[in-house]
Amino acid sequence: MTHTLRGALRALAIALPAVVALPVAQAQEKLRIGFLSTLTGPISGLAVDMQDGFNLGIKQAGGRLGGLATELIVADDQQNPDTGKQVFDKLVKKDRVQIVTGTLFTNVMNAIGPIAFREKVFFVNANNGPAPFAGEQCNPFYFNVAWQGETPAEAMGKYASDKALKNVYLVAPNFPAGQANVAGFRRFYKGGIAGETFVKLGQLDFSVEIGQIRSAKPDAVYVYLFGGMAVNFLKQFHQAGLTKETQLIGPGFGFDDDTIRGVGDALVGSLNAWWWNRDLDNPQNRKFVADYQAEYKRPPSLYAAQGYDAAMLIDAAVHAAGGKLGDKDALRRAFATVPFKSVRGDFKFGSNQNPVMTYYLRQVVKDPQGNITNKTVAPLLPNHADAYAGACRMAEAAKAR
Repeated sequence: MTHTLRGALRALAIALPAVVALPVAQAQEKLRIGFLSTLTGPISGLAVDMQDGFNLGIKQAGGRLGGLATELIVADDQQNPDTGKQVFDKLVKKDRVQIVTGTLFTNVMNAIGPIAFREKVFFVNANNGPAPFAGEQCNPFYFNVAWQGETPAEAMGKYASDKALKNVYLVAPNFPAGQANVAGFRRFYKGGIAGETFVKLGQLDFSVEIGQIRSAKPDAVYVYLFGGMAVNFLKQFHQAGLTKETQLIGPGFGFDDDTIRGVGDALVGSLNAWWWNRDLDNPQNRKFVADYQAEYKRPPSLYAAQGYDAAMLIDAAVHAAGGKLGDKDALRRAFATVPFKSVRGDFKFGSNQNPVMTYYLRQVVKDPQGNITNKTVAPLLPNHADAYAGACRMAEAAKAR
């Protein structure tokens, strides 16, 4: 063998490992996100809105969140914690997702959270956040870009106290988020309780409960319901003539577009507390509302806004970490600190990686064009943090992982 040929073969042998390794390195640069949500049943429309908001964020990023080719793997938890765990296990082990988002219900979150933390998969919550994950079970891999479950209720409780309402009746579903929400209202409301009813999750006939409310004669009824439950309750409440006698108040999701479409004029005048509305005047929100309307031919709901903000956070964090998905410490620091284009304007996480933000009073009105919509009235709780941040020991949780 000639000296020249031996040199060429030696050069080829050195080069081969790099050539073989290249596809593996490229594969690792793909961002795989699991969108685990409730995609069947009467609540599925909320998941569709959230997914559409998230997909809009991906589209605005040219299909590359954080500069990486992005694959969104969509899965249905069927509003069932056991199903959620099974599907999440597949997302982690077979689909190899690095981030999960989209989950609607706290009972499913409570089921999948420990798995995400054990497997070191980032859980970017885009909806109601469970109290344990904001407090004693806070974790470096959990970021809530939406809201902790009791904070909108706290804002509405403050409003009820500020207005000196003396006799409020409380209605909520009998599951952990419903119970937590009522606790949040009570934390800030200093008046009397006319009555308290926890209804079955998914219940659609409220004739018994409405009869109880009529007998109690409250100043206001605080309603924590969503989807078809909210539509049916509010329709039946109006048909019973109670909207003429009693002020309706509640958290924003029970008085948003899906409920307005189902109930109509009967909601005009009702009041709710939320951290976002379509009329918030900041550049990112104006862009989001216009682009969503153009893309989906309907105005965005608050669930769409939450999904969009989750995509914007992921985009900014992955960019800030240099696209290095394997460096989870760097990615975690980026999630915690990076500024991103939120529909709220400025955004910041508290020490427990839950949002610190302003809650607004909104009122359902009929606009000059005859459309029924929410109008932002005034701030209720500026720069408000959740009640559980003090119980979070994030530094200790980070060391223990």
